[in-house]
Amino acid sequence: MTKNKYDLENKVVLLTGGGSGIGREITQSFLENGAKVAVAGRHLKSLQETIQNYQDDQAVALVGDVSKPETSKNLVYEVQKKFGRIDIVVSDAAAYISGTIDQLSNDDWEKVRQTNIDAFFYLATATYSALKETQGTLIAISSVSGISGDWSQAIYNASKHAINGFVRSLALDWGKDNIRVNAVAPAFTLTRMTSDVATNKDQLALINSRVALGRPGTPEDIAPAVLFLATEDAKYITGTILTVDGGTSASTGQPNLN
Repeated sequence: MTKNKYDLENKVVLLTGGGSGIGREITQSFLENGAKVAVAGRHLKSLQETIQNYQDDQAVALVGDVSKPETSKNLVYEVQKKFGRIDIVVSDAAAYISGTIDQLSNDDWEKVRQTNIDAFFYLATATYSALKETQGTLIAISSVSGISGDWSQAIYNASKHAINGFVRSLALDWGKDNIRVNAVAPAFTLTRMTSDVATNKDQLALINSRVALGRPGTPEDIAPAVLFLATEDAKYITGTILTVDGGTSASTGQPNLN
């Protein structure tokens, strides 16, 4: 949970991809800071585990595939029916497939594009009116992979570059409505999705060698940045891609020879 308290009492949050990892930590951090959260994802059991320690009047699990256009519309309807409004939207649903272009299939591309790009578009479109009413905020969980390139990550990086482009342009378009749009961009983070690398000492050492702080990120490192962007303390911040990466993106990519 967050070290500091944030003024989020009774704010209503819609978060996608909250069944595990970073999304679960963000969900629980919002709840611990007094917000009401509707957490969405494809697997009810995982969502229920995320909110199991919270009351029904503070948290609700909503099942749906956000890569489908009708899902986000249904989510907005359900959240407004239960909580009456939407103040904060967090787009965290994501898919990751690695490999060079010649190794990947059309289905691989479709999965990454639909989950990472299409889902964000559908969510933004569906929540615009609700956020306009509350002068709320939309926060995407992007990646430092949306800032530069990586080996064997062409389609994933392309999807995260798209999200960063969406965020910057939506911030311009929605500024007139006092809706703020930002992204948080982690680097390698310890989650279930990255467990194969995290348990490989040689690979983890290579990753840590690129991090100024010398360790991988954790979901607990990411959540506070999201909460900050959702508060009045960030009321003049929009169109920003906030890197929360331990200094990974500060490097040119050259090795440390000292």
